[in-house]
Formats: sequence, C-alpha cells, structure tokens
Amino acid sequence: MKLPGGAVATPARPGPGPMPEGLLRALDISIGRRVEGLLAGDYRSALHGEGSELALVRPYVAGDDVRRIDWNVTARTNVPHVRVTLAERVLVSWLVIDTSPSMQFGTAERRKADVAEGVAIAMGHLATRRGNRLGVVTFGDPNPRMLPPRQGRVGLVGLLTALRVEPDETPSGATSLGSAIQKTSALARQRSLVVVVSDFRGRRDWRRPLLELASRHDVVAVEISDPREQELSNVGVLWLVDPETGKQLRVDTRSRRLRERFAAAASSERSEVSRALSSVGARHVVLTTEGDWLRDLAVFLRRRRHR
Repeated sequence: MKLPGGAVATPARPGPGPMPEGLLRALDISIGRRVEGLLAGDYRSALHGEGSELALVRPYVAGDDVRRIDWNVTARTNVPHVRVTLAERVLVSWLVIDTSPSMQFGTAERRKADVAEGVAIAMGHLATRRGNRLGVVTFGDPNPRMLPPRQGRVGLVGLLTALRVEPDETPSGATSLGSAIQKTSALARQRSLVVVVSDFRGRRDWRRPLLELASRHDVVAVEISDPREQELSNVGVLWLVDPETGKQLRVDTRSRRLRERFAAAASSERSEVSRALSSVGARHVVLTTEGDWLRDLAVFLRRRRHR
C-alpha cells in the first residue's frame, strides 16, 4: 500500500488508512456563522470592498482613500482616478500541524502522526476546491515549515511536502504550539478557517494565542489520541519515556491502585484541555488511532455545519 506522495506503507509507518473518495466528497468544512457564505472560490463577488480583484477605475471624489489612486490612469488622463476592487471572497484555510516526537506514538492500528496526516489531507482536499487557498504551518520537529496559501493542486502538493517528515528518535525538547499559533495569527490577514491538528500535549502556552486567533478566525481543534495514553495495562515493570523531553519514569503496572490513579489523572488532564479549547471558542473533536477516524471526522463536520 502506498502512502500519499508515493511512499510505501510499512508496519512502522502504516499511514492514515483507507480514504474513500465517496466519503471525502461527503465531507464539508463547517465554518462559523460570521464567515458563512464567504466561500469565494464558489462564486464571484458582486460587492465592492477590500480585495485584490479590480472591479473598475473611476474618477476620484472627496473622501476617497488616496492610497487607492491609480497613478497610471491619473497620469494618462490628468484627472485623479481611484481603483475599486471586489470584496475578497476566496476562503483561505490554514493547517497548523503537530510534527513533534509525541505524534510518533501509536499502539492501535496506526500512529498519531498517521491520523494527523490523514486529517490534513482530507481537510486540504476540501480547502483547495474551486480556487480556495490553503496555507500550512508545522511545529514540533527540528525543521518547522511555513507554506503560504496556495490554490488547488499546488496547495495540496505543498501540504504533502510539509508532512514528509521522517521520525526522529531523539527528543527535541519541549515543543510550542503557542508559538505556532502566534505565527499563524500573524500570517492570516483575512478572515480564515484555521484547523489545528495536534495531541495537545506538552506546555500549555497556547490558550491566550488561541483565544486571540479565535477572535478573528474560525478555529477547529482536532485532537489526536491513543488508547494507551489514557490507561496502563498490567504488563509488569515499565520505563515510561516522555518523547518531548526524554524524561524517563519507572513504574510497576502490576499495581491496580497505580493504574486507577493513572487513568483518573489522564482523564482529568484531557478534560482540562477540552475545557480550555471550549473556553476560547474553538470547535473541538477527538480522533483516535483505532477505528475509523475519517468517518468520525465526517460526522463531526456535518453535525457542526447544521447547527
């Protein structure tokens, strides 16, 4: 089986799994009420306003913004003229993708990185339709990438290139989702759809930047998890390693009390993440490394769209 981009699936890197074209077609990006109808690639705007597409050039009148003066026409006619553009209707989407060492973890059908890759490809498939544009920001590995918004196949190829990261067994230190969100906020100048794909582990430096981002854009938080992150199996003595920092901890999983405490702490920690995402106005869905993650994503997007 080949992965997106032509790579071959292996037991160590099984890929996102089947992505039926019919299910992809059934998916639709859910955007908030404030940007409903602004799928610019679907139609040409009839509104004059901020944008890049020229509607007309007309004589200057008192009150016009002097920055819109068309100096070429003005020079030819000896009469001041201003440029009037169409309101921007192209939907720009941004994918903020976690490529940190913790995303290489997976004990079910695939790794968290494989699910994240599939989510990115599915969303990229939707975000580049009909002239809409896709930008990508990755974080967490030694070589973070930023790809400016591009249309169509070019945008998808750029996405696949950004995802083509070989696993690095060497911990790279604590990673910063907060910094990636700040970078995205600075780059996303027009109102956009921002999809953050991460396991939301590590430093909680992202709440304030995400709050600021969600105040200007429609934000969807896609959390990727693995069942073994929520509970310990009774398999004897283990060395647990934090892939983000390399810190090790020796535990005896034969202890039922330890397993119960671990499950309770893990559940509480994930609940805190969910509350934090909800409090900033981001729409939140959890996908796991087992089962049909694509169908779960489709159900989430369709449900949110019709609310």
